Amino acid sequence: MLLRMLVFGTLFAAILLGATWISAVTWSSFYGTGNIYVILAPMLVTGSFVPLMFLGFRRRNATLRVLSIVSSTALGFLNFALFAALACWLVLGAARLAGLTPDTRALAIVMYGVAAFVSFGGIINAAWLRTTRATVRLPGLPEAWRGRDIALVSDVHLGSIRSRAFARRIVARLNHLKPFAVFISGDMFDGPEREPDRVVQPWAGLTAPAGAYLVSGNHDEFHERAAVLASLERVGLRVLHNEKVCVEGMQILGVHDGETRAPLLYAEILRAMDISPSMPSILLAHQPDSLDIPERAGVSLQLSGHTHGGQFWPWNLIVSRMYGSFAHGLSRMGNMQVFTSSGAGTWGPPMRVGTRSEIVLLRLEGARGVTP
Repeated sequence: MLLRMLVFGTLFAAILLGATWISAVTWSSFYGTGNIYVILAPMLVTGSFVPLMFLGFRRRNATLRVLSIVSSTALGFLNFALFAALACWLVLGAARLAGLTPDTRALAIVMYGVAAFVSFGGIINAAWLRTTRATVRLPGLPEAWRGRDIALVSDVHLGSIRSRAFARRIVARLNHLKPFAVFISGDMFDGPEREPDRVVQPWAGLTAPAGAYLVSGNHDEFHERAAVLASLERVGLRVLHNEKVCVEGMQILGVHDGETRAPLLYAEILRAMDISPSMPSILLAHQPDSLDIPERAGVSLQLSGHTHGGQFWPWNLIVSRMYGSFAHGLSRMGNMQVFTSSGAGTWGPPMRVGTRSEIVLLRLEGARGVTP
């Protein structure tokens, strides 16, 4: 895992530096400044994202947190600045073909100004935690669960950007919503965490009559999955270690992310759970992927996250292309329903454009024509 992270970090840093160079050189050319620092300063800020990310896995302090927020925010702006740069060249080329001589400085101000405006709006949008409501009808739903609300929380990403205060905010919202049960579908942490007990302490204040259950996500498994999951168990959350528990006639299943990415192992874990077809079941699995495996195993409802809905444009379009109807919201795979949350937190830039940060509240109802 460490080797994969280093390879990813190196490639990602190279892409960031290249994109930043294009954006900065375009601004310099169109705005008319020959100052080399106009190019070097943005490259330093965005290029620091990867080393700050790895450094944040090992230590935490106020200075590192501020630097991480600045570099992450700059990374989000870079996404839109790159498109602003491309737009500048396209407009300039089209104008010259038409025999016109546009004001390049004004063009740069407009295009990069739009990028800055969208980025600022994305920061506000990401900080606004909404409640998404939907109704799920399950065959054979026992009376104890009928008309009950359950909460789905995913992709909290506690780390350098969002920490204990964000966890406290989520728990306060959940306690206000008063769900019957809470399901956390992975990525509680952004990566390795030095003080997991301190960061997750607010979860000790969560109240849910039927309990709170979780599995790991890919970010939770960057290093020592057992240690971070143990910290969550110590605050009273029920970690499902590839197992099934039955609560008032509901089968609650959980498979950790690493195991779901090994199809044969995933299928064997579900077989060993001995899922009863006469009782409804809720499966926690971080990614809305390999859905045919739980569907064949007889799962009624899978709760997932991971996609972030793409987080911001144009990645939301790419994620929708990759996952189809399972990128976000309620969908169906054969006899199994799937709800994918876009997540409460963010990864990388604390921005959302075209998506939203959410806690999902699902009202459970019996399927029409089916008696428990």
